[in-house]
Amino acid sequence: MFDRFLKDPSAASCGCDDACCGAPASDSENGAGGIAADVAARSPENYPWIVGKTATPVGDLPIVSTRLTRADRLGTWKARWGVGRMRYAVPPGLYAFGRPDPWSPVFVTANYKMSFDRLRAELSGRDGWILVLDTRGINVWCAAGKGTFGTDELVRRIEETGLARVISHRTLILPQLGAPGVAAHDVAKRARFRVVYGPVRASDLPAFLDAGMTAAPGMRTVRFRFRDRIVLTPNEITGVARHWIFLAVIAVWLVGRLVLGTTVVDAPAIVVAVLIGTIAVPALLPWIPGRAFAFKGWLLGLLWATVVCAVRHLPASTVASWMAALSYILILPAVSAFMAMNFTGTSTITSLSGVVKEMKTAVPLMIVSAILGFAALVTASLVRV
Repeated sequence: MFDRFLKDPSAASCGCDDACCGAPASDSENGAGGIAADVAARSPENYPWIVGKTATPVGDLPIVSTRLTRADRLGTWKARWGVGRMRYAVPPGLYAFGRPDPWSPVFVTANYKMSFDRLRAELSGRDGWILVLDTRGINVWCAAGKGTFGTDELVRRIEETGLARVISHRTLILPQLGAPGVAAHDVAKRARFRVVYGPVRASDLPAFLDAGMTAAPGMRTVRFRFRDRIVLTPNEITGVARHWIFLAVIAVWLVGRLVLGTTVVDAPAIVVAVLIGTIAVPALLPWIPGRAFAFKGWLLGLLWATVVCAVRHLPASTVASWMAALSYILILPAVSAFMAMNFTGTSTITSLSGVVKEMKTAVPLMIVSAILGFAALVTASLVRV
């Protein structure tokens, strides 16, 4: 669950989102035009965003629309919720938009469709080319960290699409978030193309182009505002639900209700603790004290445990009520902390080394807290007997 350390806000230049995106097959057998040319020739009905084709020295290449349709937006919404995310990709290769000529700019992006869509939507009214790399359906930033949006793939894609025969210049515009995976000097040496890094966010591309491919200082800054954070939470929720949370809730309920004869640390309380870690912590991230995400989640979880205890009038004067209150205080913050720590893989303000360090400290504490909480739960039940 914690292998997603390089997720990014979805509005990043040429698009980014969750790392867990699927992988299309390799296209090494498709010749100079790559899969993109093959797509245009064989099955354009499966790709409604292809609206035509243009003749080039390497053959006909597909022209893509710069207007997103209802189907595109629905696909994005489904991907946000983890539906079909592993297959949300476009064929790699060379595409055209507008009415490009050999001197039109070339933009490079990943074959994660949300990345591709975000890029083409910001280029409405312009002419150019889009070189799509085979990143196995992973967004730009994550793919750069994993190596699929990298120098070797870029050079290979330049050669296989015959890009040098299609255009008359030697400049490629890459998303800034792809820089960790691409060595510009190696691209210049091996493919004889110059790499220019565009702005962080795709929405800044028009201004970047109008300024002669010069980025203002603000265009180089990664922002992680409320919308950037909250838009990523649906996939966090579905990921948790899909993997284990419902089983955990059922198990806790069965143990508490059927085996121990109590509803202490009930399912609704755990569900809210999960939502606190997956929604409240990302939404309130800048205002919650502390640096570690696990601590932020623990703190809000502790507040929630206090509310639950107050509603249940715990602790009272009995030992059982004290044990019941203790079970809430130990279990609920641990759940919220665990969920919040998972969001480190989505944040733009964490690093791999920092996340690993936090995990080594926080995970053992969460485990101990949960074990002690269940021990308190059992004790509460036994005392009542």
